[in-house]
Amino acid sequence: MKLTKLANLITRSFNWLVLNDRLKNIELVILDVDGVLTDGGLWYGPSGELIKRFNVRDGLGIRLLQDSGIEVAFLSGGKGGATEIRANHLGIKHCLVNAKDKPAALEKLIEEISIKYDQILFIGDDLNDLSLKNKVGLLIATNDAHKSLLKKADGVLNTNGGNGAVREMAERLLISKGLWEQLNKHGWRDNNY
Repeated sequence: MKLTKLANLITRSFNWLVLNDRLKNIELVILDVDGVLTDGGLWYGPSGELIKRFNVRDGLGIRLLQDSGIEVAFLSGGKGGATEIRANHLGIKHCLVNAKDKPAALEKLIEEISIKYDQILFIGDDLNDLSLKNKVGLLIATNDAHKSLLKKADGVLNTNGGNGAVREMAERLLISKGLWEQLNKHGWRDNNY
């Protein structure tokens, strides 16, 4: 491993330790979609329909958060369709798509659910997500995020978008709240039959 990569890994690990107390206060996790829940690629079908690939481990991470009382929302500048279907499958109540002004969309959501900024964690991957830095308690970047976001994010995940980054964040959040050990020991069972 190159010395620079090792230094980055050590810095990130230390940073997560520092963020642990702030993670305990999080009650809402907001996720960008393209580049966070997906790998950022867009596939088009023969009829022009947009097809997106979502990671099943991210889906379980979302369900674990929800079952632990942490609300999850999607906030995307991209068009809907596949995103809304995925949100519906996961029981996401707040799926904001085609949000060209993410801070304005976030303000509306905050008013609607009556939550404080410091209780919100947002995961993003690009410059349009950087506009939320002063609107959330924690701005988190995927490992493969744009370099400007990587520099200014409160935390950087070890996983790329679409490849389990949301699951990684879910586990970190549940660990900080003391909820992970029980899940890790006994597993998880879906309560929605």
